[in-house]
Amino acid sequence: MDIQKLQRAVIDALEDVKAQDIKVFNTTHLTSLFDRVILASATSNRQTRALAASVADRGRALKLTGITIEGEDTGEWVVVDLGDIVVHVMQPAIRQYYNLEEIWGDKPVHVKLLPESSRPAMGGMIERGDDLSL
Repeated sequence: MDIQKLQRAVIDALEDVKAQDIKVFNTTHLTSLFDRVILASATSNRQTRALAASVADRGRALKLTGITIEGEDTGEWVVVDLGDIVVHVMQPAIRQYYNLEEIWGDKPVHVKLLPESSRPAMGGMIERGDDLSL
């Protein structure tokens, strides 16, 4: 699958469940294992798991095979491996502590994110106030 289409599908899946602070990084110069790392924050264990499930479901809808999810047991940091893209969904304190932007972040990919007002409403989820424009 085209990396741009897969990247867009992942971002859409994250936005559908109100992910915060979405960042996309090109990793082709750092590793041959995957082409993109996508980082996103969530406000609770429940939302972290829901974001990971949304990404995995979108990948399955695109007929991707070998999708793996790690970290659902605690929900503080969940990783979804889609092959060409690895998605890290983290709670803010964990994200700040591990600072993955420092490891993967030297080549950010500029993507268009939906404005907050255009995103689908999520019943029972805490609204986020972060500006996600890159």
